[in-house]
Amino acid sequence: MTFAIIKERKNPPDRRVVFSPSALREASEKFPDALFIVESSDIRVFPDEAYKKAGFEVLEDISEADVMLGVKEVPVDALIPNKKYFFFSHTIKKQPYNRKLLQAILKKNIELYDHETIVKQNGARLIGFGRYAGLVGAYNGFRALGIRDGLFNLPKVETLPDLNAVKAELDKITIPPIKILLTGTGKVAKGAKEILDHLKIKEVSDALYLTADFTEPVYCMADVMEYAKRKDGKVGDKYAFYKDPSGYESNFMPYAKVTDYFIAGHFYGDGAPYLFTREDAKREGFNINLVADISCDIDGPVASTIRPSTIADPFYGYDPIKEQEVAMDAPGAIAVMAVDNLPCELPKDASEGFGEMFIENVIPAFFNGDGKGILKRARMTSPSGNLTDRYNYLKDYIQGAQ
Repeated sequence: MTFAIIKERKNPPDRRVVFSPSALREASEKFPDALFIVESSDIRVFPDEAYKKAGFEVLEDISEADVMLGVKEVPVDALIPNKKYFFFSHTIKKQPYNRKLLQAILKKNIELYDHETIVKQNGARLIGFGRYAGLVGAYNGFRALGIRDGLFNLPKVETLPDLNAVKAELDKITIPPIKILLTGTGKVAKGAKEILDHLKIKEVSDALYLTADFTEPVYCMADVMEYAKRKDGKVGDKYAFYKDPSGYESNFMPYAKVTDYFIAGHFYGDGAPYLFTREDAKREGFNINLVADISCDIDGPVASTIRPSTIADPFYGYDPIKEQEVAMDAPGAIAVMAVDNLPCELPKDASEGFGEMFIENVIPAFFNGDGKGILKRARMTSPSGNLTDRYNYLKDYIQGAQ
């Protein structure tokens, strides 16, 4: 079976790749029945020459391959019929802007495996860039703090070679005695926590965070059952909440009253209560003045996130009274960082981490009869041009209905 690392063609350019040269070498050694080839690219963070030195063919035409491995959406005219494709298609939530892409995949009898659909039997994701989104998002929040308050000047992550250089920049700054709230417990939140811990910011319990004052910076990591509660006053259950959040309401305001910097690293599911609404942000005592919204759901659970920002222009201000965008340093504004493609700023580390996960979880499934059912669960479309049973809910989406 031949696997091809495909060139990223989406604009703006994305320099990440599924396998670094060293990871590709590791994969070829572990799976001798797999042949790996590389499509030539002047975009990716690892140059063609690095793959050639690692012993791989770099080609202009990779149509001989059976399996195409990419990161972002493949343009419709670049899709090769009758192949297996792995990439983030951004279609599983019926995103209207990619309907034509999924229609073309079906028309070309392509088997699509979205990286987001590569999950364990319990639905937990196995593949992703979450850790790197968390790392860059938390760093960017501190960068906004330094610029807005004239405290320090951190360089953009995209100007630094790797994660070690990012951490070296953090070693040069001093954080004032602020209170930082981090929501979530998954890969994104753990990536953000890595930054907080590197800065030697003390982690404190919910009880202390909500009641005590400190003369040093502190942070609290809040899980969903801390910032959401049952409407009937009974004790909540996280797993019951994930299945059906309709009986829950937000319990975020106690945190909002004592927090300066909020890092949104949680996953937000359909039907879950908003953490804070536009009305909440107007309330007396709402203290948050800086938000790094890594989850980046627009007009959603974090009311100050009214649009995504960009790597080129990562910050804006939100005026809670006027409910509109203002300058980041405008009086009374909440400074917002809501970049929706954060891992792109750290392409080398993100690619290396992604390749490790792919070798561990995906490539073996091609050679062990898919013993864990990973490919079966992830396969969205069949070679006959139909949706698989698991993704049949997308039928109205591909037919043009919402």
